[in-house]
Amino acid sequence: MTCRLSSDCLNEILEYLEEDRTTLHSCLLVNRSWCRISVRILWREFCDYHGVIYEQRQASSILSTLIACLPNESKELLKKNKIFISTPTSNPPLFNYAGFCRDLSISRIEMLVSTVFEDKPSDNSFLLIVKNLFLPFREKRKIKKTILVVNEIIKMLANQIFSLRKLVFRYLHHYNLDNSFPYFPDYFPGARNLSELQCSTHIPSNFFYQLSQICHNLQSILIYFYYDVPDELKELIYLQNNLKNLTLVIYNSNWTNIIPALISCSHTVTKFKLYGLINNIPLSFISSFTNLQESIFSFFDGVVVIDFTDLLYANFPKLQILKFPDSSPKPEHVTKFLENNGKNLKKFYISENNRILSLSVANFCPNLRSLFIIFSEIDILRTILISCLYLESITIWCGKSYHEYLSEKEVLETIANHSPNNFYELKIREFFDSDVLPEDLESFFISWNNRTPKKLLSLIIFDVNNNNYNRSCLENEENRKIMEKYENLGIVKFGTKSYYDEFVDQGSFFSL
Repeated sequence: MTCRLSSDCLNEILEYLEEDRTTLHSCLLVNRSWCRISVRILWREFCDYHGVIYEQRQASSILSTLIACLPNESKELLKKNKIFISTPTSNPPLFNYAGFCRDLSISRIEMLVSTVFEDKPSDNSFLLIVKNLFLPFREKRKIKKTILVVNEIIKMLANQIFSLRKLVFRYLHHYNLDNSFPYFPDYFPGARNLSELQCSTHIPSNFFYQLSQICHNLQSILIYFYYDVPDELKELIYLQNNLKNLTLVIYNSNWTNIIPALISCSHTVTKFKLYGLINNIPLSFISSFTNLQESIFSFFDGVVVIDFTDLLYANFPKLQILKFPDSSPKPEHVTKFLENNGKNLKKFYISENNRILSLSVANFCPNLRSLFIIFSEIDILRTILISCLYLESITIWCGKSYHEYLSEKEVLETIANHSPNNFYELKIREFFDSDVLPEDLESFFISWNNRTPKKLLSLIIFDVNNNNYNRSCLENEENRKIMEKYENLGIVKFGTKSYYDEFVDQGSFFSL
């Protein structure tokens, strides 16, 4: 007797494949039930802006399906303007693909259409306006076609999406030929339940006004500050009832008049991220976010000066995650901040090499679980390992002959002998030829295996095969054999990771 999974059970299983689009495409071919569920998942984020740049074939396939879903009046409008885009079939679509969408990026849809029309857009809004003044007729017609198609798709999605989860409207590749902005759905009932918004201050004010009429329960807002802040954006923030995640990306100094609106949400905000490309950004308003649990301060490394004075005596009793993935404030300022707020910290990440700051981690952060700080003295590493009894993971830069980072051999010895009982993950970035010999690795793994209690060690090496100027410990064949031996014995789990991926994971400016 054939056993069939219930729809609810099958749906739950296929949801786990959300990030595995190749497998989901295979699931389309199993039977109708699998196809129906897989299609819904695939089209939920069809214009996911985190995806790779559309290839011509991929873009054409998606666009042709969207065109097939357009209402007849939109199809007639395109035909009237001599825009002909083939559809998969002359019959009506099997599914209402547009209605499945939950995450919508207007900029990605514009990029999708531009790719099909081979109209390569620029990211510089000012240059686009100037360029429009000098475009030849053929290019102007191509842009007009792009805008018209995108407008009809956006209108369709606005009418078909019954519950939008995420809306991204950060920039436009194209303007109308009179330099006005296109793409404004006047009616968007599905946005009533919107929980995440990503936008910028150069989006016209009526966009924010429309949202402010229906969206009062946003949980996450990311704002790029390019120009002056529209009053309608301030009003939208004032109206939020439960904003939890706030991210500000500051390119322009004319943004501070939005601070009162941000403070109005301070009692609900638990995650705050600040990315800056200008100097001396005022930070005092952050002290009102007394329920903060996570905070990231990322400023363009080597360019932006960070004045942390305003937060030296601020208190964040619930703060658990603090990161400075790029430039960092003065070490003495961070030390004072940790003195007031380090007690409950579980993750601390800072690209700074300072003895006093490092020792303050040992003194003020007893509950730390994960740490990255730059060491140049092995005794400081030892002190932190002994003092932070709950530490589970640490990232260390190694290279004794390069900026006087720690010796990789000494790091392994110290970790084996002094890391706390809960410790299980060591990440190493090698800046110079590794000084680890096969006998050093053997000794380290034996010592780790003799620890009580026993824990599987996760050993991650950054930048393997990405650095041309250094020789990793992995380039030694004997070292690789020893690692494989102890991995097979279940003592260590070895992995590699690019340092760019680490930047992204830690919320660096370069991850935007």
